[in-house]
Amino acid sequence: MTDNHHQAAADHRASVGRLTQRAAIASVCTAALLIGIKAYAAWRTGSVAMLASLADTGLDFGASLMTLFGVRLAAQPADHDHRFGHGKAEALVALFQVALIAASALAIFARAVQRLVASAPTTDAEFGIIASLIAVGLTLGLLAYQRHVIAKTGSVAIRADHVHYQSDLALNIAVIVALALDHFLGWAGADPVFGLAIALWLLWGAWRSSNAAIDQLMDKEWPEERRRAFVEVASRHPAVRGLHDLRTRTSGSHDFVQFHVWVDPQMSVAAAHDVVERIERDLGAEFPGTEVFIHLDPEGHIDHPGNDLVEADLVAKLKELKPL
Repeated sequence: MTDNHHQAAADHRASVGRLTQRAAIASVCTAALLIGIKAYAAWRTGSVAMLASLADTGLDFGASLMTLFGVRLAAQPADHDHRFGHGKAEALVALFQVALIAASALAIFARAVQRLVASAPTTDAEFGIIASLIAVGLTLGLLAYQRHVIAKTGSVAIRADHVHYQSDLALNIAVIVALALDHFLGWAGADPVFGLAIALWLLWGAWRSSNAAIDQLMDKEWPEERRRAFVEVASRHPAVRGLHDLRTRTSGSHDFVQFHVWVDPQMSVAAAHDVVERIERDLGAEFPGTEVFIHLDPEGHIDHPGNDLVEADLVAKLKELKPL
């Protein structure tokens, strides 16, 4: 990787870090406000659905604090002991969030079953509905901002936090429906039944959130479509005779790619260096913030016989379809 490309990647990571930290701070502030509103509403109404929503928001607050810590750590530049940066801190935080969600869901499930058996009524349903409507408005605003940040950064920690608040939005709507059915239509079992549904929803959200975090910790390859797009850009230079040993991974909001390219065995070192710089510039424009490591091989040379050469075949097909 050339100095210019390295600096561009570092600048991109710094910009991403600022965005993810702002999103985490917004989550913490929103959760703190919602806790105050829902705690008072749960006390006034005695609703198990409202209590479930309060418990979820309380966990959201703790998870958002952890997210803030995680994205700040992930944004730290590489150092002597962490040469690839600290991006995986986001995945670790995401797994912590999953554990909190699962624990919350199980507690809510138990409380809902207890309430269903006891058949205790709710009170001041109108107050609970108003509190939930306020929570819906605040949550919608936060979700919109989080979607913006995720689109810009791809942060797995913010994505997990986003799932939390999607659940919180569903919870608030469920609370409104449960209170309305219980209070206005006299359906006494509606509140605890919705509490059970909320618990199951939270468990499903925990499962979904865990997948992306585990994939990052296991260094899962990029999706095939993105790998192919990367190969297409990397093979645009006419001096590239083939590409193989492509390896991709994501760490937090940072991407890393390494691959080998075939060039003319008679090419000078200076000319080969120019080829690498051109490839890095093209990749930097199409895949900003990605750290790229390119190894040069004379055409036909393979360091590890038996490796998958699908990328080399793809390069050949691309050059046939798109003459350079």
